[in-house]
Amino acid sequence: MISAPQVVDLVLAEAARRGRADETIVLVTDRSTASLRWARNTMTTNGESVSRETTVISFVRQGDKARVGAVKSSEVDPDTIAGLVAASQDAAQAAPEARDSAPALSGQEVALSGQEVADDWEAPSPLTGAAVFGNIAARLVDGFHRSDALYGFARHELDTTYLATSGGIRRRFTQPTGSVEVNAKRDGASAWAGVSTADFVGVPIDSMLDDLCLRLGWASRTVELPAGRYETLMPPSTVADMMIYLGWSMDGRGAQEGRTALSAPGGTRVGEKLTDLGLTLYSDPAAAGLNCLPFVATSSSSERVSVFDNGLDIGRVDWIRDGAVNALAYPRSAAAEFDAPVAVPADNLLMTGGTTSLAEMIAGTKRGLLLTTLWYMREVDPTVLLLTGLTRDGVYLIEDGEVTGAVNNFRFNESPLDLLRRAAEAGVSETTLPREWGDWATRAQMPSLRIPDFHMSSVSQAQ
Repeated sequence: MISAPQVVDLVLAEAARRGRADETIVLVTDRSTASLRWARNTMTTNGESVSRETTVISFVRQGDKARVGAVKSSEVDPDTIAGLVAASQDAAQAAPEARDSAPALSGQEVALSGQEVADDWEAPSPLTGAAVFGNIAARLVDGFHRSDALYGFARHELDTTYLATSGGIRRRFTQPTGSVEVNAKRDGASAWAGVSTADFVGVPIDSMLDDLCLRLGWASRTVELPAGRYETLMPPSTVADMMIYLGWSMDGRGAQEGRTALSAPGGTRVGEKLTDLGLTLYSDPAAAGLNCLPFVATSSSSERVSVFDNGLDIGRVDWIRDGAVNALAYPRSAAAEFDAPVAVPADNLLMTGGTTSLAEMIAGTKRGLLLTTLWYMREVDPTVLLLTGLTRDGVYLIEDGEVTGAVNNFRFNESPLDLLRRAAEAGVSETTLPREWGDWATRAQMPSLRIPDFHMSSVSQAQ
């Protein structure tokens, strides 16, 4: 493959030659991926791959409005670039006016340290490989000698995004993404543990396996419980699954137009108090250990991001601050339409917490459930953000401050907004991997939550 900057130069030169668009944005993402899989205490497969995705976005201006055409390709042959540019410009010429039209960004507006071209623009895209798993593979092999059957998957990706505009902006960022998930099985019982990691340094495989062994030991006693409302402790992973969906639902336009759970008569719920626990839910591309793409790079518009904002800096946004709804997502066009501040979500989500550990929360529970993972979540009612899903791989009974056994699985019905309203206690905030959304959202930090009346709506026969 030719280098990504060479692709950019060829696209912009071809766009200028054809001359059927007023502006052009090019997005090139070079992806290097490594994976490792194991089953029944045996390494089974591993692999490495490299790929490229190129998007050409053409704008045809008509005063304050514009028409947009975006075409994406995974081809790496330079001979396909002319056709890609032509298709993008043809699509823009034929498109209706874009609802999210906004002026072109300048180098100063993207705040690129006073320069329009990133210092590392010409550097090669970095690669990952199976060697990154060396330490965890050795620790897993040691774990294979236990009696429990271990299954799992590890992956590592390096996505290097190049963003260039015909106006001269050149931005680049390499995003590392990694995760390890382990399932342990014993005598019909199953438990799951997962962690996110940027570089596979310091992944706590030994403590993960110890925790799984402990939970399988809890499952040596089983208790059948009916559907109902139970005091429930949600560890950080399950809290992340609920709050990530809330974050995906906090678009300003939908709230302003009365279509979401953040709508209110005559406006939105910004300012509304949700909890007295003083929790703050925020995204921040500079968050330590969870840093992510610090500028907009999108091939299509949605109610949360806009192709017109490509290259715009992303900063910290407190979506919920000190327990109250504080901000909603607005691209520049929607912010101007609704007289709201521009707010763009970063690809991470964090929530503050308290000072109590999960072990201390368990010790302080008279009778309740420990809900370790959620599964197969779906939205039931967007007007209240009601979600349904299943428990899986470990729901445990707490009695007199100790875990005394495993209980059957349930279907649950809950809203993340209502969980925040009803939460009675928040534990220490920790970096975590959501079980349900871990394929798309690995960068999360959440506290444990105590919910006095978590709704287990029916018993599930899933095992």
